[in-house]
Amino acid sequence: MSDPSEDGGRESDDVGWGGTEDARDAGADGSGSAGVDPSSPWTVSDSPLRAVGVAVGLGTLGIVFVLLFSLVVSGVGMAIGGLSLAVSLGLSLLLGQYVAFGGVAFGYLRHRGFDRSGIVSYLGVRRPSLKEIGLVVGGWVLILVMVVVISTILQLLGPEPAANQSAEIAMQNPAIIPLLIAASFLVIGPAEEVLYRGIVQSRLRESISAVPAIAIASAIFAAVHVIALTGGLEGRLTTIAVLFFPSLVFGAVYEYTDNIVVPALLHGLHNAVIFTLLYVAVAYADEFEELAEGAAMIFGI
Repeated sequence: MSDPSEDGGRESDDVGWGGTEDARDAGADGSGSAGVDPSSPWTVSDSPLRAVGVAVGLGTLGIVFVLLFSLVVSGVGMAIGGLSLAVSLGLSLLLGQYVAFGGVAFGYLRHRGFDRSGIVSYLGVRRPSLKEIGLVVGGWVLILVMVVVISTILQLLGPEPAANQSAEIAMQNPAIIPLLIAASFLVIGPAEEVLYRGIVQSRLRESISAVPAIAIASAIFAAVHVIALTGGLEGRLTTIAVLFFPSLVFGAVYEYTDNIVVPALLHGLHNAVIFTLLYVAVAYADEFEELAEGAAMIFGI
């Protein structure tokens, strides 16, 4: 990323894997980029270890706020004698995604001194090109292949993945699945990608190179999903391991395009397909019992 006062924001043809025009690359050696004011919010000169600590802290803080807002929604429901499932889900999504994840992301950048245009430029917010839309489709196909292969291996090895609470609720209440499909594109994908790719991964890239930054951000992202899982420790670890691989694709797509909209769309598509499979599996339960079990297993992102 370069100073927006110089080039007006990110340009996709100036960045890529290890592109030297990105300040994340310029600062990867901990020395900052030449010709950039060290006091600028675009420049962070610190050790890789500190960058990892900040990234873990930001990723964890997002989940802390999710839990707090979940308690708020539950408290409101108890105070007024109960909320419908749709209202409860809607409030949880808005507070737990936009306010929690988005609040941590934008609060952090404001703390660093970014104004509105700087935030847009730092995250890389722009309308996707046709090539980037193609990357969304291609990325989803890659994720599908990865998940099928990994799920097959897990079935052979024996560990039983943990169940996902949202998937269980959706299977028990299929009427809310269309809402979850829409939320995948409008809420879940954008909010989670802004925090875990736009902030966590970008913060890591200011001090370390692309491959470890993507891997660490993906590990953080997968690990925080533990709060959404039920079951024993082995099952939770198994599901987290499955979630790690799609997250790698999200991170690689973001690194390549420098456009946060692209992984947000890919993330939304991935979730929407899973919810659609759940809906089909529930609607045709007798015919698709195994499909329901498989979709629930890979659900979580």
